[in-house]
Amino acid sequence: MSLVTLLPFIVLIGAMFLMTRSAKKKQQQAANMRNEIQPGSGVRTIGGMYATVKEVNEDTVLLDAGPGVELLFAKNSIGAVLTDDEYNRIVHGIEHDLKSDADVVPDDASSLTETDAPADAVSDDKSVDLGKKDADDEPAEEPTADAAPAEAKTDEKAKKSDGGSEAK
Repeated sequence: MSLVTLLPFIVLIGAMFLMTRSAKKKQQQAANMRNEIQPGSGVRTIGGMYATVKEVNEDTVLLDAGPGVELLFAKNSIGAVLTDDEYNRIVHGIEHDLKSDADVVPDDASSLTETDAPADAVSDDKSVDLGKKDADDEPAEEPTADAAPAEAKTDEKAKKSDGGSEAK
């Protein structure tokens, strides 16, 4: 046989070896993680439940899921052992601030744009007229006889465009 005909088989065997090797590494890491579980650790089960380890046995783990709720799980059902900060952040909503010396960003941007100078000195722009008039500037218009027919016409248009039974 020539090398060309054996090459696909060699590549296939090599790929299978690499895949099984990486799967074995992941299984070994998971087994080590489960063996290192200590009482008081925060864990996440493979079902997505967060709890605190109360007791560790050979094949089982007793979890405290809340006040008065104790659950017995197989060690294989533990998906991840969480750090204390991560567990408190997820379960209790407690954020541990690692950057306590960092500047605090305000809720509004007004403090970011303020200066020490008075507002009149900061802005040299004149006020811009946007075409709006204040209610005080215009006299109030009283309805006239011409206004009533205009309202009636808009009502007729609305009735025609409602869709009625023709739209069904």
